Amino acid sequence: MQYTIQGWNYVDDLARRDLLLDIGTEELSHLEVVGALIRMHLKPLKTNREAAEADPLVTIAGGGGVALCNAQGNAWTADYLKISGELDVDLRSNIAAEARAKIVYERLIDHTEDPGTIDTPQFLMSREITHLKAFTAALESMEKPVFSIGFLKPTPGIVDEYFDASTGDGSEGDTDMRGPWQTSFGLHPVESEMNGGPGLSVDDIHGTEGQEDRGRQDSGQKASSSPFAEALSQTQPSTNKPGTNGQRSSANGKSRTHAHGNKAKTANA
Repeated sequence: MQYTIQGWNYVDDLARRDLLLDIGTEELSHLEVVGALIRMHLKPLKTNREAAEADPLVTIAGGGGVALCNAQGNAWTADYLKISGELDVDLRSNIAAEARAKIVYERLIDHTEDPGTIDTPQFLMSREITHLKAFTAALESMEKPVFSIGFLKPTPGIVDEYFDASTGDGSEGDTDMRGPWQTSFGLHPVESEMNGGPGLSVDDIHGTEGQEDRGRQDSGQKASSSPFAEALSQTQPSTNKPGTNGQRSSANGKSRTHAHGNKAKTANA
């Protein structure tokens, strides 16, 4: 359902809209496959009292059949859907969703010995990787810089500062560690002012920084109902730099030490 609704929204890129509707339709068929498997496993609840007592919620409230609720009886809601209205953001979300689904099917396989049951999640698990590949290709074909999101550029300097927010030693042997997540893609570590470091360069923020490089994201074939031209004119970043007096909001100023102080590993204390 997530992919289908995303597809309905993207009238500004008919090619990737078609991709989303293709995979969304296949996922609805997967729902039918999962529903059939669940129904077969729940069959004893219809006639076997001992089986029914093992899961009275499903037996009584759901009649021993498929129900769109979790193990606690909470109904499925649209809160599960991730729809941002920004195509590359939704593609990233879909890639993550497919990865999560693959892991869930793996774990289901680990908890059964029935060959037919194993074949079903094995099939579904394989198709999740198919979809992951397709979403990844759709994202990469936009030819955007990997960290280009939306319309506005981040502020130089502070965007490359890795803030060492969790300092000290924990009770499980954890301590300050170093890794490529602190130094790759132009990143460099920054210590808290409370630890004698400079803190984040919040004083460098003075309004917006111009428009992001969107690659080919906005060049796709558009539907006749697309409002792209009008919408784009309203999302061009303004140059809301400070005036000649150099004044700016205190939100970027003196509160740095409060927002970025030393956050020791108190959770393990």
